[in-house]
Amino acid sequence: MIDASDLALLSSGLRSAMETEAPDGLDAALVELGWHDLLEEAPDEAVALVFGLLGETGAHAPVLNDVLLHSMKRPLGGVVALAESGLAFGRPCVASDGLDPALGLCRVEWEPLGAEALAAGRRALGFQLVGAARAALELAREHALARTQFGRPVASFQAVRHRLAETLVALEAAEAALGHASDPMTAKLGKALAGRAGLTASRHCQQVLAGIGFTAEHRFHRFARRILILDDLLGSASALTAEIGGDLRAAGRAPRLVDL
Repeated sequence: MIDASDLALLSSGLRSAMETEAPDGLDAALVELGWHDLLEEAPDEAVALVFGLLGETGAHAPVLNDVLLHSMKRPLGGVVALAESGLAFGRPCVASDGLDPALGLCRVEWEPLGAEALAAGRRALGFQLVGAARAALELAREHALARTQFGRPVASFQAVRHRLAETLVALEAAEAALGHASDPMTAKLGKALAGRAGLTASRHCQQVLAGIGFTAEHRFHRFARRILILDDLLGSASALTAEIGGDLRAAGRAPRLVDL
């Protein structure tokens, strides 16, 4: 197990890399900092830390591939792609008649992702959603403290404070659910709550930021767009909520809260 001091030191290094490395070099930088080793030794802590930081910094790295491959007990560093029939894992390319290998073309065999892999991916994306939403919330908070209307800080208005507070409560609930997600059902629940919290953050923070939040010069739009994309990956909040309802109806019972 990795202790708190090591985790804090690693967090600082990862954040620095995400904020300074170019997108094409970030993947290698994360591996050098120990991402693969941490994923093998402490996958729960690794996913929560790295994906949360990716969300907060807005950085890009193909680490979701590693999470899915690790859950399938495959070598890290490969690629998981979308097939026409849905999510699938691409096996290594094999030569095929009619395709010129000099052009890098080959035939890829596919196999469906299992429930455990989907659960791992949903949990990871949930943490990234929460991270992106926290960054949006911080931008709205800073704006509310600095902006004045009618001679008073915007943050002093009750309606603004309520929106920011509702966003924080939604994020805390989603992160708590993700932290306890241990099977496909609870992973669906965590991802659904994270998606809903992210959409809540986008809506409330945009209203707090008002006109400046619509401009390309302000950073908010980057996180708002990222939230929309992340929510849709591996099941949106609305789709997963409907799926959970269908599962419970098919089972004919709802699990106890202690089991969730």
